[in-house]
Amino acid sequence: MSVLFENACAVLMDEKNTVLEGAFVAVEGDKISYVGTDRPQGTFDQVIDAAGKVLMPGLVNAHTHVPMTLMRGYGDGNNLQDWLTKFIFPVEDKWDCRAIHSATALGLAEMIMSGTTCLADMYMFCDEICQEVAAAGINANIARGVTAFDPAADFSTWTSCVETRELVDKWHGYNNGQIRIDACLHGEYTSFSAPQLWDSVAQYAKEKGLGMHIHISETKTEHEECVSRWGMTPVQVMEKHGLWDVRAIAAHCVWTTQDDWAIMAEHGVSAIHNPCSNLKLGSGVAPVIGMRKAGINVALGTDGVSSNNTTDLFEDMKIAAMLQNGVEHDPLALLPSDALRMATVNGAKALGRNTGRIAVGCDADLILVDFDHINLMPRHDVISNLVYAAHGCDVSMNMCRGKVIYKDGEFLTIDIDRVKHEVKEYALPLLFG
Repeated sequence: MSVLFENACAVLMDEKNTVLEGAFVAVEGDKISYVGTDRPQGTFDQVIDAAGKVLMPGLVNAHTHVPMTLMRGYGDGNNLQDWLTKFIFPVEDKWDCRAIHSATALGLAEMIMSGTTCLADMYMFCDEICQEVAAAGINANIARGVTAFDPAADFSTWTSCVETRELVDKWHGYNNGQIRIDACLHGEYTSFSAPQLWDSVAQYAKEKGLGMHIHISETKTEHEECVSRWGMTPVQVMEKHGLWDVRAIAAHCVWTTQDDWAIMAEHGVSAIHNPCSNLKLGSGVAPVIGMRKAGINVALGTDGVSSNNTTDLFEDMKIAAMLQNGVEHDPLALLPSDALRMATVNGAKALGRNTGRIAVGCDADLILVDFDHINLMPRHDVISNLVYAAHGCDVSMNMCRGKVIYKDGEFLTIDIDRVKHEVKEYALPLLFG
């Protein structure tokens, strides 16, 4: 399938943050084959007129818990401990495969319609999540979170570890890399009873060439209790056990230290900033400016809908930029172009993906943003508008891997009416009675 975008205002996300007016962008199969201001020769199976719209790389949501979309707003107004123990954990005990399917499809639909083309998810029931990702056509790094409070937990028999190995055998590299499986330790605080698993998970990731996905220093309590247990921070403990010896993403990093940043930079660990979730839960503000200065790749995530309450990454971009400027008392601390890179180029790097840019040879993960919408007029600065003024509802088209999966309000790979029916008639009654 060949596609040509014409009359586009293309945000290339190259080193110069080029905004190319009157652009032609050609797609052959699942790759971008041409970018320029002259119409490429040849014929195309589909020509898309992008007049009045901005063509940009799809967004990369680098930390999510997709099925938790059904917990949107549930338990709001409680402290973190009560929220988890009285609301979230009891609901999660009720999940079954059918409910996970509908919740995942609903969550993916929300991401797709708001411009996400690639995500990194950490949860359970990952086989069901992979099935929905495959059907939706979106790109995903999927990780089965390993938790263990049993000191006798063994990698060869522990359920979450067994499921990780099964996922790798079945799904890793599916459809030329559409789905990738990452190894995953949920966090130090959910597995400190069985540190022998840390070594096993790290070794398995190295043997299989997998990435790593871990929650790190999200809350002050988590961070300080780890130091009390081991005399080291979560970053330092994970380094000791080899979990940073592969491509790795560390979600949150709110309470990380300068010593942590040096370790992360040395090992190439990407920090995933989740500004909306961290603010809502009162966890604090991640030291993004300090991490960037230390040479750490910082990307963006929404976290679960249960703690955000959306997966609109445009919202997180805006909050990320304004939050750092406010904390630093400097309007230039995090520029709009920096925030946009966090949601595209940096996210792609964090997940080991050939996406996040409009360049020949990159994966054809592209979105159109309708700049005829009132909130995006006028457009004195395209990138500024994308970060400070755009919303997910301004996205008019989503293309993943060269295939249009959403256009003008219509889902082309998800039966959204069926999903809504399943959510209302089965999943919600199951979880909430």
